[in-house]
Amino acid sequence: MTNKLTDLIGNTPLVLSKTLNDHPKVRLYFKLEGQNPGGSVKDRAAHNMIASGLERGDFSKETRLIEATSGNTGIALAMIAGIYGLNIELVMPENATRERVQTMRAYGAKVTLTPSEKGIEGARDYAEAKVTSEGYQMINQFGNQDNWKAHYKTTGPEIWRDTGGEITHFVSSMGTTGTIMGTSRFLKEKKASVQIVGVQPTDNSSIPGIRKWPREYLPKIFDPKRVDRILEVSEAEAKAMTKRLAKEEGIFAGMSSGGATAAALRLAGELDEGVIVSIICDRGDRYLSSDLFDG
Repeated sequence: MTNKLTDLIGNTPLVLSKTLNDHPKVRLYFKLEGQNPGGSVKDRAAHNMIASGLERGDFSKETRLIEATSGNTGIALAMIAGIYGLNIELVMPENATRERVQTMRAYGAKVTLTPSEKGIEGARDYAEAKVTSEGYQMINQFGNQDNWKAHYKTTGPEIWRDTGGEITHFVSSMGTTGTIMGTSRFLKEKKASVQIVGVQPTDNSSIPGIRKWPREYLPKIFDPKRVDRILEVSEAEAKAMTKRLAKEEGIFAGMSSGGATAAALRLAGELDEGVIVSIICDRGDRYLSSDLFDG
């Protein structure tokens, strides 16, 4: 039994692929991060960034917090900020799904939408300007060390425990890169031979939650030495696999999870044997107003 909502963050289940992966000597596990109370893997980082920041005295209930987000981090920050009684403004492109905007507002956050043609980079620029000119303080998920540390403390140990140390490959989409950075650090300390595989979109593909950042916007927490290999997936691949995940495995998730799954299956086809863990980073219900599940 637990008395705090934040105690329910983490310890998400691993589910073995029974349909999509047909390689008899490769086990592919999906880590279902949509089971977190805020519905995504970002609950881990949001809680660690806010709880650790408060503990150090980096900010207080009087601080005006601000953060740019493409969606899941914003929802998680809105939830955690509300629990701790903090004021937060979340900034994201205006083409974000209505479900995401409404969920953040339901948790009590102020939501500001920036021009869609400027993307998440435009939202980041807006937030930076508010910090510079109006005295706001940024959580800064792209440079906050507490982001990746959340996964070093929780995600990595859970995967190691739940695979009995048999994991050979870890696959994760890369956005802020906190998940892959922290999990890589932990798993490599346990077994240096574990291969860390990042997933990025192909050129001209738009996949929410996966980015190929321009150099000037590359997350400061990203260390390329902690990723052994990068696989690229197209928008069409990610969409198709997201639909297959729901229809064939019963896993209802967003497009970044479809992208990661497509990469994991490609990887499985290359191996003689192995144990792959792929991150399913959120739930599909926050994409229903988009065209992701049309047709």
